[in-house]
Amino acid sequence: MTQRPALRLVEGGLARDVPWLWFCGHCAAPSADGSAPPPNGRVCGSCGLGLLLEAREDAVPTDRDPFLVVDSTLLVQAVSVEAEAFLGVSEEAAIDTPVAELLSPADAEAQGRTGFAAAIAQAADGEDPEPTRRFVRPWNTFGVRMRARIATCGPPRAALVVLENGAPPRLRAVESAYESPRAVESA
Repeated sequence: MTQRPALRLVEGGLARDVPWLWFCGHCAAPSADGSAPPPNGRVCGSCGLGLLLEAREDAVPTDRDPFLVVDSTLLVQAVSVEAEAFLGVSEEAAIDTPVAELLSPADAEAQGRTGFAAAIAQAADGEDPEPTRRFVRPWNTFGVRMRARIATCGPPRAALVVLENGAPPRLRAVESAYESPRAVESA
């Protein structure tokens, strides 16, 4: 009899409440003290160009991540400094442009309720609290696939699309257990 490893998700010990953080919608700088700024103080103190947005901690971009803010009609509402350089487009030209003109799905998964556009619409409507990941292709490239992290942000409510910089995604905890074939058969 040989033993084989089995993995199962651990549901119990993980904190389900993820803190929400404020960051600049232009340069990704975090808010000064981390708390919600007053409505008249939502201009970034670092760059002075972007408005402060709130997103889940596991979705907030770094200052090296290109990102876009997309509304529920799939129009771009903000473009980060890194996204301007990466996509070769100015924020002024990208505002109110359909996101499909800057990013397109990279795979056949582009269609349906699990595709890129559906993930953006769900995040912009606040339907899915968990960030999702989809493969996209920037408009100015051919044959390039990259992961995009899509999550809810606001105010006002919109979708945050972060083009991941190659860092591995955060993984959920798993528990390893070695089970004998008899235990597997009886289960």
